Amino acid sequence: MNRLEGAPICLVTMTGRKSGKRKTIALMYTPHGDDVLLVASLGGAPTHPVWYYNLKAHPGVEIQVGSVRRKMVAREAPVDEKRALWPVVVANYRSFEDYQKRTTREIPLFVCSPAPA
Repeated sequence: MNRLEGAPICLVTMTGRKSGKRKTIALMYTPHGDDVLLVASLGGAPTHPVWYYNLKAHPGVEIQVGSVRRKMVAREAPVDEKRALWPVVVANYRSFEDYQKRTTREIPLFVCSPAPA
């Protein structure tokens, strides 16, 4: 398993919001049951990462962990769900807590669930 600063890395293939082209990027992730949690932190920058807008526009993604690829559907966790899941992602990568303190924006958390067959 690939790791960055101790956190596991996955490959996320998504559709560009403006271009409509498929793009693959490496992101830290947190496994959570059958779901994959992604945090749109951009290191605590004042703006969301570009991939945030891609997932909002086109939630159908493919996530690869090691050699396993899964089609998934991403959705932004609402406030109550994010509050419950935030300790889970921070336990996986402690710097997320620091990133949230660096910015006034609410850092989004995506829950990616297996796509229906």
